[in-house]
Amino acid sequence: MKRTLLLAGLFSSFACSTAGSNWMAQPLPDEGFPPAPSGAGGKGSRPKSPRASALDGRTLSDEESERGAKNLSDEPLRPVRQLGGKLEGKVLGKFRNTYYDFPSESEFSGPTTALKNAECQTIKEVPAGFYQAVCVQGSGTLASGQTASFAKRDCSCAAVCAKTGQKICFDALDPKQFPYGRGATGGAITPLYTVAVDSDVIPLGTTVYIPELEGMPRDAESSGLHDGCFLAQDRGLRVKGKHVDVFTGHPSMTRLWNKLVPSNDGVTLVLDSPKCARATSDPAPPSAPSRATEPEKKEKKKGKAKKGEAGE
Repeated sequence: MKRTLLLAGLFSSFACSTAGSNWMAQPLPDEGFPPAPSGAGGKGSRPKSPRASALDGRTLSDEESERGAKNLSDEPLRPVRQLGGKLEGKVLGKFRNTYYDFPSESEFSGPTTALKNAECQTIKEVPAGFYQAVCVQGSGTLASGQTASFAKRDCSCAAVCAKTGQKICFDALDPKQFPYGRGATGGAITPLYTVAVDSDVIPLGTTVYIPELEGMPRDAESSGLHDGCFLAQDRGLRVKGKHVDVFTGHPSMTRLWNKLVPSNDGVTLVLDSPKCARATSDPAPPSAPSRATEPEKKEKKKGKAKKGEAGE
């Protein structure tokens, strides 16, 4: 009798272990879980699905992001694009991938430093934290609504950029024409379309296809998915060799994309891909929130001749 019970217990334990392993290997369903409570990602929370967890609107702390990654270690955080089969076009191989964005002065406070233009004139006094962010990212938005964008490095009058050791001067640009800054081609850059490259490896103005980024969300709500096509419009001090730096437009998008396809994971770059036939010319830059002042409104009333000067 004892032997029978022992065998039954062993069989039951083996069956449970096998069933549990099979269940863990299956994708998590999209339905059947209660809504995540506020502060999801903490202890005791359970994700609805890997995709839903990755695309919700919350901003996770580094600790929460790491914990969430461990919880979902057996599941992809996004619909992984399989690279099986032949990629059409000229495959350049694996490139180091990173992200950059567009900081806002209004998100910083504290001691100030002078933001200088190329003639060493002060554009305005800005929080030192904002300067340290914009000197790395290249462009940012001022509290006045103007766009501050890289003008030149080695400015003797500028503060030192802690991360690069450079002294950067900026131009104050019209946000209607340059809502997200100016790239190395002289044109406006566009979130989730512009990439910075080493122009000795990939000429500026080249369309590139990155298969690992196809299907990535265009916003936190995943209202649209990316086609994987980008345009080389920018350069970076540290973007050298086989390195591609994707412009996300906002720190929250940097966090989201970095969670889905982490920096330095490596991505494939393809030139002349038929998937990117539509990306043969610069798109119209996205419109920035209207911040028209009274003097600007009066200028519009004087005549329509100036309307085209902002690149509308």
